[in-house]
Amino acid sequence: MLKTTIVSPERTLYEGEAEKVFVPGAAGRFEILTGHAPIVSILAAGTVRCEGGGEPFEVAVSGGFVEVARDEVSVCVECAADNA
Repeated sequence: MLKTTIVSPERTLYEGEAEKVFVPGAAGRFEILTGHAPIVSILAAGTVRCEGGGEPFEVAVSGGFVEVARDEVSVCVECAADNA
């Protein structure tokens, strides 16, 4: 499982365990699974989605960044206008 935290400048949007995290990377959408190589990536506009830790969580974002290290996923996002 991935320890996953998604934050915006205003608040914590999600904190919990996930089997998969999907993010809209600047070079295209990608999936993060347990054992993923360490990475820091800029996020483009799109959807961040967490699956496998209970109820799926999804949020539309206008940008941000993601960091993955040792099965921990930290996502800092700007929420799209309709999620504010």
